[in-house]
Amino acid sequence: MVLEQRYRWKNKHLREHVSVLDGKLSPTILLKNARYLNQAFRKWITANIWIYGDRIVYVGAKLPEKLEQCEVVDCTGMTLVPGYIEPHAHPFQLYNPHSFASYASQFGTTTLINDNMVLALQQDKKKAFSFLKEMRNIPATMYWWCRFDAQTEIQHEETTFSHGNIKSWLEHDAVLQGGELTGWPKLLDGDDMMLHWIQETKRMRKKIEGHFPGASEKTLSKLMLLGADCDHESMTGKDVYNRLLQGYTVSLRYSSIRPDLPVLLDEMHELGIDHYDQIIFTTDGSFSSFYEQGIIDHMIRIAIEKGVPAIDAYNMATINVARHYGIDYLHGNIATGRVANINFLSSEGEPTPVSVLAKGEWVKKDGVNLDAYESVPWDEFGFEPMNIDWDLTADDMQFSMPFGIKMENAVITKPYSIAIDVSSEELERDHDECFFMLVDREGHWRINTVLKGFANSLDGMASSFSNTGDIILIGKSKDEMLNAFNRLKEIGGGIVISEGGKIVQEMELRLKGIMSDKKVEELMEEEKQLVHYLRDKGYRHEDPMYTLLFFSSTHLPYIRITQQGMYDVMNKTVLFPTIMR
Repeated sequence: MVLEQRYRWKNKHLREHVSVLDGKLSPTILLKNARYLNQAFRKWITANIWIYGDRIVYVGAKLPEKLEQCEVVDCTGMTLVPGYIEPHAHPFQLYNPHSFASYASQFGTTTLINDNMVLALQQDKKKAFSFLKEMRNIPATMYWWCRFDAQTEIQHEETTFSHGNIKSWLEHDAVLQGGELTGWPKLLDGDDMMLHWIQETKRMRKKIEGHFPGASEKTLSKLMLLGADCDHESMTGKDVYNRLLQGYTVSLRYSSIRPDLPVLLDEMHELGIDHYDQIIFTTDGSFSSFYEQGIIDHMIRIAIEKGVPAIDAYNMATINVARHYGIDYLHGNIATGRVANINFLSSEGEPTPVSVLAKGEWVKKDGVNLDAYESVPWDEFGFEPMNIDWDLTADDMQFSMPFGIKMENAVITKPYSIAIDVSSEELERDHDECFFMLVDREGHWRINTVLKGFANSLDGMASSFSNTGDIILIGKSKDEMLNAFNRLKEIGGGIVISEGGKIVQEMELRLKGIMSDKKVEELMEEEKQLVHYLRDKGYRHEDPMYTLLFFSSTHLPYIRITQQGMYDVMNKTVLFPTIMR
């Protein structure tokens, strides 16, 4: 694929940048008397910062000769730090990449390195790449990963993750890493194709992101030998220690399902880890309500509260990430030649910015959101509402499986023997077992079983939000499940709950049935309402949205419901195949 934008700045732009220093052109913004974090000296120093367009063209004591079209900002009393970087975003968690970037930048996170899973599974390559190009035009800076597998058993995996597709993604200049490596057991078992892709990634000087929960020291060593660079799955201080010992960059996590950061920092400090240069932060694709308190800024705040020196806390959110990915010539520091992503803080102890520059454009000023993100013509990129042109009938609602799926927590599921009568139209309310079904989004196949531990009084729910975009039905009543499904069809995808013959909860997901086109703030309220409703109906785990997302995810134990059927993760076998409709 030939990229239209081969370099970030064309030759004529570079000449203009030099002309500003020669006094022939005026900067666009001048930040005077700016006390800023200088990572070369590891100090807060004061200078004048000249910005031209989207680039910092000078940092030092001098002032420009020309100021005609220049906005002059006196930064006395402010503290400036580089824009924060989220190295591990999953920008499809009901919100979409555009709405999440817009929200994140209000909290100073102006660079996102994004999962490409939904683009790889739901879009053809041409549309996906035109979407990546569109995302270059927003104030936030968007980079991407290249997945090597679907994280589930899908039909036609060899075409979705074909050698040609992987190669095109890896070669794309917006892609910074391969992974995350959820399929690493396959790699250790001798999957040479995955090893080849890792080799290609490394040849292109790009990174490999691990996903190694609970991995032993020996396993971590083997994966480092095979090409892994970083891992975000540390759950204890000892996990952090082992990863650092083997040469990994360690990403500390604080997410809605694993809010580990405070414990990790306490345990790291107990182990004597007080050097932070190989440590970065991630919120690992949390759902919107978790982000009310902020994003990477909130992680910096926690780190400072836990005794991490302020400069180190800011470095973990900026320069450490940029150095890891080899993009520190553009990001992660306030220095000549860098992209003008700058956060203006009231003090160094308060990482949530008062004002934010992203690519030299104000996205927040004096606490006010400037609505700098223009809307996206979603249909042009293939993100239209679901068109479900098939029906579910009573014949589909047969649940004669010998065993069902039991939830151990929000995401771990085990098999269990069904002892209740599942031939009736409704299940009793005195237990936590529900009818459970996964149906192909195109209507070609289905798999029916029973789910234990999700809810005890949920009538009927239909969700097109899932790992693969296929449709999940859960409930006590077959009629209510069908009613919820029919409403799902009408609205073109989403999460719908029917109770007593009426629709009582509804979240429209107009982009492929997976994402909302609404702002994150609006989505938060809808999500909270839905979660509250499910808790009332007996959901008792951390996060029902993660549960829906991960029912198909074969990187988690022990039993999964996938496009190929009921799947035993440990033995890598399909126990019951899907039924063709």
